[in-house]
Amino acid sequence: MRFPTLGYVQRLYDFLRRHPTWVDSFWAVFLFGISLASEYARDEPRGTRTEAVIVPVLLLLCLVIALRRRMPEKMLLLAAALGVVQLAVDIETTTADFAMLVIVYTVAATGARWASRLALAMGLCAAPLAQLRWLNEDTNALGNVALMILQTVPFALAWVLGDSIRTRRAYFAQLEERAARLEKEREAQAKVAVAAERARIARELHDVVAHNVSVMVVQADGAAYVLDAAPDQAKKALETISSTGRQALAEMRRLLGVLRTGEHQEGGEYVPQPDVEQIEDLVEQCRGSGLPVDFKVEGTPRPLPSGVELTAYRIVQEALTNTRKHGGPNAGASVRLVYFDDGLGLLVEDDGKGAPHELYEEGGADGRGHGLIGMRERVGMVGGTLDAGPRPGGGFRISALLPLKPAH
Repeated sequence: MRFPTLGYVQRLYDFLRRHPTWVDSFWAVFLFGISLASEYARDEPRGTRTEAVIVPVLLLLCLVIALRRRMPEKMLLLAAALGVVQLAVDIETTTADFAMLVIVYTVAATGARWASRLALAMGLCAAPLAQLRWLNEDTNALGNVALMILQTVPFALAWVLGDSIRTRRAYFAQLEERAARLEKEREAQAKVAVAAERARIARELHDVVAHNVSVMVVQADGAAYVLDAAPDQAKKALETISSTGRQALAEMRRLLGVLRTGEHQEGGEYVPQPDVEQIEDLVEQCRGSGLPVDFKVEGTPRPLPSGVELTAYRIVQEALTNTRKHGGPNAGASVRLVYFDDGLGLLVEDDGKGAPHELYEEGGADGRGHGLIGMRERVGMVGGTLDAGPRPGGGFRISALLPLKPAH
């Protein structure tokens, strides 16, 4: 059950928070009324000069309260000037002098640094000057000193409270700025991560689809060509198309499984990532599709980091795919794997027509040439180097060096 009164109170509270000067003005009027009433209730008579000045002084002291948040530095100077006027005209401490205590706090909390230091000095000097100007003759020297210290303490506490509020606000502002900066950094990192993941997915899809589909296209063309003259060869080509299609589906399932779970799953529906040992199977598949490939391994084979193994496999896969695409009908290829002490070397060459110049220099146009871009990205991710270009005697060459430890 909602109470209408609570709604009105909340709206009033929100209004007052949006208009703090109105609140200060209310208290200024209230303080002026109390100060004026207390002055007229005094028993001691004042001089004519004092009577003429006291009302303007009270009014200006209350003005300090009203405008303390809008003009804290100016109101501090006005309060200091009014204090000097009180000392000069002999206006003893009044209720309106409470404004000096308030302005010391306000300047310490929100004013400039110079004004804060001036407020502290003014607060520490106000009570001693007032005590010396209007010395209590009924009290001994020790009592006057004690009274002077007692009157100075509120000003010191007001300044300390205001300065602590300033420090707390600065601390929270720093925390908010830091949180905003961290949020921007997180957004930037998320964008970078998304871009990197998109590039990785694009590389995987390109390698899986381009290689297997190119094999299937070559085999399909061959089957169509020999379908009537050599049915056995056509049947063998169709079997190759079938097995290649299954392999492509398995690769696609593995990739989709990784995307769904964020982990490489082995067994079940998803197959492991390709490695260096499967390069020989890849070569055999290319030979079966009609591309002569000479394959040699130099050095002592040994386990390599998974990233290096996948990169090596994908480079060989893309290089042989490019040979089928651009090498011509009579092209042949050679694949060399060299195990060094600190890395793995790859050399894939063909004696075909070679790829068009723009594919390996500019990255291709109309969506072509992304295979070489993917190679360079993969090699860069494991800290290796890649060189791709035409051979001096014709054909195309791809050379890569993959270190065992990633570059830092």
